[in-house]
Amino acid sequence: MGKNSVDHVPGPLAEVLARCGEAAVAFSGGVDSSYLLYAASKCADRVTAYYVKAQFQPGFELDDARKTAEYCGAELKVIPLDILADEAVSSNPEDRCYHCKSRIMSAIIEAAEADGYGLVMDGSNASDDEDDRPGSRALKELGIRSPLRECGMDKEQIRALAKEAGLHVWNKPAYACLATRIPAGERISPDKLEKTELAEKLLHGMGFSDFRVRLRNGGALVQVKDDQYAKALAEKKAIVSALSSMYSSVSIDTETRK
Repeated sequence: MGKNSVDHVPGPLAEVLARCGEAAVAFSGGVDSSYLLYAASKCADRVTAYYVKAQFQPGFELDDARKTAEYCGAELKVIPLDILADEAVSSNPEDRCYHCKSRIMSAIIEAAEADGYGLVMDGSNASDDEDDRPGSRALKELGIRSPLRECGMDKEQIRALAKEAGLHVWNKPAYACLATRIPAGERISPDKLEKTELAEKLLHGMGFSDFRVRLRNGGALVQVKDDQYAKALAEKKAIVSALSSMYSSVSIDTETRK
């Protein structure tokens, strides 16, 4: 792994984290922030993970976060946040992600500062397009540091290192928040989010993975990856039966997820 590497942490990243000394990690439970938490727990003197529990995160994300924090031996602090109380978020404008990220990261910064941390870091990496990634402007404005990106580490490398490190989320698909299932401009409500979470939980129980149940004019548009499209068509009746009580219509998107 190279000079100065530490337990599945490449030298450059280990050096960055060691120089920081302390690490307040904005933690989502996904593979990137999980690996960052693991690396920080190996290289920094003090580490705390901060997870914001808002309406946009399904329950399994917090379950994953707790399991990973325990594995890393890091303290996990859960911050409750009513994100829908912010009109700039609940009205669902085109730049909703910017406002949402600002609120979430500001809550983490406040909690971290109360614990004596002067710096918050997140799991953004070199595979994320800094110009296009939703919320990246908020990270810059708030001074959030992204060590994985700084060290040129991409998604493929992070997954490989997370697997070597024994993190159970190493192959977890990227999971955009529940709000992304609702078209921009359509108001976000707790009911719509709860419905989406339940629908996706039901389809996951049917063996589907890395899919989305998108809200379209009161109906459900199920979007799957190429390798599960045939399965979705073959099980369409079962899918419609599972979701029809919640949606006015249920259809399988002919355009698969990339």
